Amino acid sequence: MKRKPPWSGTAATAMACGLSLTLAACGGGLSSSSGGELDGQTVTVAAVWTGAEQENFTKVLDAFSEETGAKTRFISTGDNVSTLVGSKIEGGDAPDVVMVPQVGVLQQFARKGWLRPLSPRVRGAANKNYADVWRKYGTVDGTFYGLYFKASHKSTVWYSPKAFTDAGVKPPKTYERMHTTAGILDDSGLPAFSVAGEAGWPLTDWFENVYLSQAGPGNYDKLARHEIPWTHPTVVNALDTLAELFGANRLIAGGRQGALHTDFPTSVQQVFADPPKSAMTYEGDFVSGIISDQTGKTVGEDADFFPFPPVDDGPAPVVAGGDAATVIKAGKNPKAAMKLVEFLASPKAAAIWAKEGGFISPNAKLNPAEYDDPTLRKAAKSLVAAGNTARLDMSDQTPAAFGGTQGTGEWKILQDFLRDPSDPKRTARTLESAAAKAYRN
Repeated sequence: MKRKPPWSGTAATAMACGLSLTLAACGGGLSSSSGGELDGQTVTVAAVWTGAEQENFTKVLDAFSEETGAKTRFISTGDNVSTLVGSKIEGGDAPDVVMVPQVGVLQQFARKGWLRPLSPRVRGAANKNYADVWRKYGTVDGTFYGLYFKASHKSTVWYSPKAFTDAGVKPPKTYERMHTTAGILDDSGLPAFSVAGEAGWPLTDWFENVYLSQAGPGNYDKLARHEIPWTHPTVVNALDTLAELFGANRLIAGGRQGALHTDFPTSVQQVFADPPKSAMTYEGDFVSGIISDQTGKTVGEDADFFPFPPVDDGPAPVVAGGDAATVIKAGKNPKAAMKLVEFLASPKAAAIWAKEGGFISPNAKLNPAEYDDPTLRKAAKSLVAAGNTARLDMSDQTPAAFGGTQGTGEWKILQDFLRDPSDPKRTARTLESAAAKAYRN
């Protein structure tokens, strides 16, 4: 499963774990309040979050407790959400609410019969506060099971303002101009891009942004469902476009071979090192956490992002990730669980985490002023403004054997394409062969 890490600072985690008031943020514990309609009930909530993410979500749970009287207990699932939730259901100790990090996992849970349909009140809040596309991704076979609470914006290109100023360039407005800008940066003595090719998932995100802009949301949806093959002309076209960049070895820090040995954190560090090894890198809004925690640079001053630019005549892409709140059928407190999901659908709940940082929300009714971090505010506004043209990460919608496993499927094939991008049609055939096998299984 493809999970984008937050890279939150260890100091914040250590501080949280040293305070008795934040036990729930360190792998367990209860939060409670003095009274309310759910007095005496405890909601167990499971999510992948750890460290600062877990601590900040606990503040949201504390606000729910204060409002309703329910206690809450947090369980960190680790990356293998399906395994943990399945074992707890079998053992008679199912969590009440699970924050599901991939749309494919949500579909899996629903089709296994693990989930309760969300209540009319939750549906009403989602209808009021969210674009249709987010409700669509929370719906399986016509039933609404997942309320998207936390999102990531994966169409952000991060760059060094100093490197751009020194080369006399500005953030590009089109993909073609980005390629031209890359050449100017290289002429100034600095490779344009740091590419994270050591793991396959960043390469899938490169493809998804190009494909969504070029081929459009309709074809994107069809490809995600394998209703068109990976040999489709739109796929070959997107691979051709990527090949123009990946094939220009000089534009990539360390060249293609260097990129294949560059992990994601290093791809960010290379841009903001002293001296820098490249001028920009592509990945989601979570890049800001690495910049702040690992480079000593200040986001918004020494580092900034521009939107992934539109390709050809298409719109600017907005590819997103998200964590959806679901109610487990085998949980012991369905009333309190549903009430929590209703609370998470509110702008009030999103505002609590927005103030803490490291978070953006797809909730269109959240006032952008609630984001203390101006860079995340910009990312959140872009995500919400995309409305129904935004799309969730395609590889998270495909079978894990194809779109979510290191060393195989799409991850491995796109690594091979980065190594040798000379034959996009051959790569498309290889992708289709792997996809057809995974979807059959």
